[in-house]
Amino acid sequence: MLNLLPQLLCAAFEKVLQKLLAMDPTSVQLLAPVQGKQLALQLKELPWRFVLSASERQLLLNQHLEQADCEISTDLTTARQLADPSQLTRLIKQDKLSIQGDLQVAQQFSQVLQQLDPDWQQELSVWLGDALAHKLATALRQVQQLLQHKLAELQQQSVELLQDELQSTPSRAEFQQFQLSLTSVQTRLEQLSRQLKTLQES
Repeated sequence: MLNLLPQLLCAAFEKVLQKLLAMDPTSVQLLAPVQGKQLALQLKELPWRFVLSASERQLLLNQHLEQADCEISTDLTTARQLADPSQLTRLIKQDKLSIQGDLQVAQQFSQVLQQLDPDWQQELSVWLGDALAHKLATALRQVQQLLQHKLAELQQQSVELLQDELQSTPSRAEFQQFQLSLTSVQTRLEQLSRQLKTLQES
């Protein structure tokens, strides 16, 4: 049974992906940049290597040991951060992420999963009717917007706490003032250096 587990995981995850793609009318355009490409993922906590590949209309998940366009090795904790392509460089520098092959392929697959936008209202209307589906979809969007707003507030509060309370990071104004001070010191040092050279030559 343990040997069948990775196959069952691949089948279940692939089924979810196909359903989400079918619910997004722009899925063909989303898949275009990764069509024919493969992304391999090896999690340190698991003995299995998963390979995500793309066709014109599908994302497929399977297992094989053949070389992929891009191969990622990381742990479960770091894998959760891969949804944000801007974090890849930082994670690599911190040795939390190992990437072999074309980094752009990893970023492209990440963008596909981020930009996937299923039409939940259309899907819900099949089961609940148009009116109730519209109300539920509207409520879900409002909850999503509220969560995004609260997350942005939390991030801003964290920055302010670091700057004002802990004073561990400078504000933009403080950084600009530091740059001006540094430029002033550098200019003064150059003046002193020229004066010293003149004195030595006289």
